[in-house]
Amino acid sequence: MTNQSTIDKLIEMRLTAMSNSFRNQLTDAKMKEVPFDDRFGMLVDIEYSSRKNNRLKRLIRNANFDQPDASVMDIDYTSGRKLNKQLITRLATCEYITEYRNIFITGATGSGKTYMACAFGMEACKQYYTAKYVRLPDLLIDLEMARNEGTYKKVMAKYANPLLLIIDEWLLLKPNENERKDIFELLHRRRKKSSTIFCSQYRADGWYEQLGGNDGPLADAILDRIVHDAYKINIESIDPSRDISMREVYGLDKILSE
Repeated sequence: MTNQSTIDKLIEMRLTAMSNSFRNQLTDAKMKEVPFDDRFGMLVDIEYSSRKNNRLKRLIRNANFDQPDASVMDIDYTSGRKLNKQLITRLATCEYITEYRNIFITGATGSGKTYMACAFGMEACKQYYTAKYVRLPDLLIDLEMARNEGTYKKVMAKYANPLLLIIDEWLLLKPNENERKDIFELLHRRRKKSSTIFCSQYRADGWYEQLGGNDGPLADAILDRIVHDAYKINIESIDPSRDISMREVYGLDKILSE
């Protein structure tokens, strides 16, 4: 068998990284002195790493993060916000996902909720967990359109199946009766099977009223499925003089904007 035939077969089997590495070995005179076992091990390592990297890129792309450059390492603890660094560091290990627990991230507009949630999402992808980011208004519209088009089960599965779901702008607006039913159905399917991160301007004790309160049983049913297994991160200001939006902190310099 010729070397070119071997390369062609590797490409046909979609072992492209291995084929490229094999081609490089053939042109590198120093490789002739390397034992076969070591050379073969190098080829396997390169193909393995390539596939893992491609898988990570695919997970990040499919997650549709609002801020795909978010990183736990870049969370700012000196910005005048009250942050529990110890808890954030522990959550970055993604242990909460293996335990099927949730995270509530609450705080005012611009406090960095979305960035932190996306940073947790990126850590989940790095450990090869499936993740999905969505704004609650978009999720509800998606489900309503799916109901009209007869694809409700398929679209519901898109949000129910990921091991980590990030719901941003959670209860920013009060959902109507049909929307509350959709929220209940989604969270019921995810309970004890996956983890959800909720980003909201309202603290958890205000969610009951946003979900309709005493007007129906769904508020209790929804909260009962998420609050008992949740870590809570409430982003508060501890220095009023520095209480500005994180979008302003990292936005365009005012001098340069005019």
